[in-house]
Amino acid sequence: MAALARIGRLVSRQFLVNKHLPASLTTRTYWNKDWKPGPYPKTQAEREAAAKKYGLRIEDYEPYPDDGMGYGDYPKLPVASYDNRSDYEAWDIPEQKRNFGEPLHADWDAYTGDRLNTDMRQRFSWTSRFVWFIAVMGSITAIYIHGLSYPIFHPVMPKQYPFKGEAHYTFEPVDD
Repeated sequence: MAALARIGRLVSRQFLVNKHLPASLTTRTYWNKDWKPGPYPKTQAEREAAAKKYGLRIEDYEPYPDDGMGYGDYPKLPVASYDNRSDYEAWDIPEQKRNFGEPLHADWDAYTGDRLNTDMRQRFSWTSRFVWFIAVMGSITAIYIHGLSYPIFHPVMPKQYPFKGEAHYTFEPVDD
């Protein structure tokens, strides 16, 4: 199997990669060294430089606390989930409802369109959810307990032979 994988990589390098493009365009990279946050700002000048780096006003820039989580100078942005953003705004990236170059929340992947929405009013309260859970589970349990008095089995009659007391088959060899 490993040999097949090696052959596949060799074939893809030789025939499928466009040799007229630079190597940086033919390989996929998901991380850029420029995306790494800088060290935690300690002076006002460092704070101003970090705010400029992320395209924020100095008044709006607040870094995460320096608690060893590794956020560095990344700004502490308010949570704005996908659903809370306007559908009618002209977004640069409309699939994600965001603009090009806009800084993202550190946990942005948890607030995309198919995930958590913290600000939306829930349709049902926690009390009604709990009551419905107990009602459904109680109904299933009651049906199960009621069904215990009606056992399920496969009805089987005794095997029928043409003549009683006679062996109809044997595993002994036939004598010639």
